[in-house]
Amino acid sequence: MTRDEFERARDHGGFLEWFEVYGDLKGTPRAPIEEHLNAGDDVLIEVNVQGALAIRDAFPDGFVVFIRAPSRDAQRERLRRRDPDAPPEVLARRLEEADAEERLAGHFDATVVNADLERAVDEVQGLLDQQRSA
Repeated sequence: MTRDEFERARDHGGFLEWFEVYGDLKGTPRAPIEEHLNAGDDVLIEVNVQGALAIRDAFPDGFVVFIRAPSRDAQRERLRRRDPDAPPEVLARRLEEADAEERLAGHFDATVVNADLERAVDEVQGLLDQQRSA
């Protein structure tokens, strides 16, 4: 979608959440999410912290999970692997943003530490199963 198309959709309520991230517009389209929810389906959305809080505002009964790295060192290494050519100041900015995001974890219903991906997925699944049966 072009920037103009995105902005038109945004201006007409076409996104649950949207933000400009590093110069790019990113958002979660509203219609498919609402279609699945209306059909009784669970919907799992992977977004950044700001997006999750915006979605929480749109769906106050939703269940939001904060996923965090096991340590700042592990997070630094993961960022380096994702973008090995990133300048040190970019890495530092992203780590500062992660600190700010972690301070918002209390606004989430649960926190899962992603030390091991399979275990973290199982933990999120267990949390969702608990929500469904509540």
